[in-house]
Amino acid sequence: MKTNKTIINSIRFKLIAGIIIVMLPIVMYLIYNNVYSIKVVRNQVADSIGSTVNLYIDIVDQNLDSLDTYLMRLIIEENGFLPLEKAASKDPDTYQLERFRIFQKMYEDMVYYEKLEFTFVYNIDNKEMIFVPNEQKPRVDMSNWQEVKVPLNEFLQSRSLEVEFGYMWFDIKFEDDYYVMRIMRSGSQYIGMGVKIDDLLGPEHLLSLGENGRVAFTNENNEPLHDDILFKEHDVNLAYQNNDYRLTGGNEGYLIVGNSSSKGRFNLVALVPDKVILEQLPYLLRITYVIAIASLLSIAVALFALRRVVLLPIHRMLIAMRKVKEGNLDARISPYRTSNEFGTMNETFNGMVSEIQQLKIDIYEEQLMNQKAELRQLQLQINPHFFLNTLNIIYYLAMDKKSPLIQELSISLIQYFRFMFRSDMDFVSLQEEIKHTVNYLHIQAFRFPDNLSYKVDVPEELFSVSLPPLLIQTFVENSIKYAINTDGQTYIHISVEQLSKGDMFIQVMDNGPGFPEELLRSLKKNMNPMSDQGEQIGLWNVKRRLELLYKGRATINFSNRDGALVEIILPMKLGD
Repeated sequence: MKTNKTIINSIRFKLIAGIIIVMLPIVMYLIYNNVYSIKVVRNQVADSIGSTVNLYIDIVDQNLDSLDTYLMRLIIEENGFLPLEKAASKDPDTYQLERFRIFQKMYEDMVYYEKLEFTFVYNIDNKEMIFVPNEQKPRVDMSNWQEVKVPLNEFLQSRSLEVEFGYMWFDIKFEDDYYVMRIMRSGSQYIGMGVKIDDLLGPEHLLSLGENGRVAFTNENNEPLHDDILFKEHDVNLAYQNNDYRLTGGNEGYLIVGNSSSKGRFNLVALVPDKVILEQLPYLLRITYVIAIASLLSIAVALFALRRVVLLPIHRMLIAMRKVKEGNLDARISPYRTSNEFGTMNETFNGMVSEIQQLKIDIYEEQLMNQKAELRQLQLQINPHFFLNTLNIIYYLAMDKKSPLIQELSISLIQYFRFMFRSDMDFVSLQEEIKHTVNYLHIQAFRFPDNLSYKVDVPEELFSVSLPPLLIQTFVENSIKYAINTDGQTYIHISVEQLSKGDMFIQVMDNGPGFPEELLRSLKKNMNPMSDQGEQIGLWNVKRRLELLYKGRATINFSNRDGALVEIILPMKLGD
């Protein structure tokens, strides 16, 4: 009989779904009713504030329009600008007289335009500026105007103003203050004026914005033209939607309404805290909202009780069952306070798993013995060609009567086979493995005296670290077999270092032709690459030994980098 194991058929799903089906429609209706009411109130507030913002921006545009008219009239009616276009060196007296007269006129005109912060005339050819401040503005002393005059002069020298700003008012910042400026060109001169951005705002008390409400000017990129810390603290995005509102400000919540100026490249936005808007909700709607929240809390409490009494005990039992299914027979359900029925089920389950674990001990030990036998077999495989080649070298040395070399080679060969026949070894020290590998290379140097060189870099502090025997020597033997070139020099490099995580990193590389691509693909797919002739069995043996000894905690990588490259990472302690 096939059992339906989908989540829909579970007790948890059925119980939770039953509670939700009964309660959710009521809660959804209450929530929808409140959300709709909140939206209506926000729309009403947005319409009211939006109308006032439109009125404000119209007033601002009218003020700027009157300043435009004054600036245009000044250019048309003032004849003194013409002499200023001539170089000061040609008629310095007339030039200075006209400069003073224009300064005096613009200074006297300031009385009629209280919002003006300053006016100026800048001669492009002479690179000189007539700066006329409005002394009606509060300043500690006249030297403070330098905070505006100096950066303004630098700004005028570095811009093609009619190209960049056209015929609109644009925003600019001098020192810590924001301004809007208007510049017109007459011949070789720029005539302009600046208004402090804060002076453009009307009486803010006409807007009911709450304690943290704001009216602010923004530039074309919706960046504030005021240094108000509220915008940064509450992550307020001052971008607005035409003829509508939007919410911003993260958890605090602010309603944004705005409009753009028809005279300049800036906008006026109103920022209203959402909690101020919601204060205008009717009392009964708030009660409905409280009921909806209480209903959701009731569902949460019911689900919590259901989870604690029924679902959690079932979940604990399922977790233990999954662990047993995955082969972890040490899994048990820990004693805890629960219903009598679940307590009996937990005790029965624990007893059953203990019996299964006892029955599988013998099978596990038998598998362990089989693995050790396989490891011994892999470890003791010896290449007979090496033995025969070495005896052949001794034979030729004897024919040449080179007794010292025969003795040296014989001692190396004895030490080599003494290490190979230590069949009781699962691990050896790094020092022993390196000594055996160097001994093997020394023997091969007799065979290829002019074609083999090698280098070994091993820190002494790692000599005592344990690793499987023949791990490094196997890859050196592979390099000798496939990288030796009797027409050139073969180089083998062995390096060992400690990684920051406490692992040991081993590299064996040569300058030969590298691994065949088919071999690399087979090793990457964990397939035995051995051919019919038994080639490449050593590489496969090493991979099998590492899997048996380290249970997946060791890694080995084969690649080509100007020759064959083998990289091994081992835990420095078997229990790590």
